[in-house]
Amino acid sequence: MSIEKCCSNSIRDKLLYEIKEGVFSDCSKLPREIELSEKLGISRTHLRDVLPSLEREGFITRIHGSGTYINRHVLEVKNRMDIEIEFLDIIKQSGYEAAYSFIDVSECRADEKVADKLKIEVDMPVIRICLMCTANGKPAIYAEDYIDKRRLKADYEKEEHNYNVFEFLKKFCNDEAYMDLTELHPVIADERLAKLFEIFIGTPLLNMEEVDYNIKGMPIFYSRQYFADGYANHTVLRKRL
Repeated sequence: MSIEKCCSNSIRDKLLYEIKEGVFSDCSKLPREIELSEKLGISRTHLRDVLPSLEREGFITRIHGSGTYINRHVLEVKNRMDIEIEFLDIIKQSGYEAAYSFIDVSECRADEKVADKLKIEVDMPVIRICLMCTANGKPAIYAEDYIDKRRLKADYEKEEHNYNVFEFLKKFCNDEAYMDLTELHPVIADERLAKLFEIFIGTPLLNMEEVDYNIKGMPIFYSRQYFADGYANHTVLRKRL
């Protein structure tokens, strides 16, 4: 990640904190840019890099000639499906204690579905990362992530099970996700999923099939995700264009 991006992320997080819990927590509007940059101790240039992202995410609305308004109703939403956050954070934000019960890294061959999503040939070698996240000790989110093995830039040890897919991509593929397209499906647990989630066969689950792309628009991993009911509310922000 570039220094500029790290800086922008840090400023974004700082401003979002001040809006939620800090000096602007009782405000309906933000101060003018010059005053806001002085309060945050940053340049107006850095501030102008951050405000558009907060507006795209719906946390603020900027109206020319009127000011920058804070959308408290959006800030109150615990889990946003349209903003990429870690599985453990989804569980924590829903009020549960979150942990990994296992993370397993292995190699396999791409089936037709994986090959289609990654735009590779069937039977090509892929890295598979499987993980289970728990909420108060109970299985809550299970994911299988697939990466074209040819993307590896460094060797990894199969015993290194402490990496989620984003960390794996950065460390071993020298790449990172820029955006994703995700499809949602209602499914019922088959024998394998029922065993993983410790539930009855036929229990409803939410399934998400996600393909993440790098900045060049290349698919860098495909993910199958399953969510048990009751551990997270999923909200999507949609704006009229």
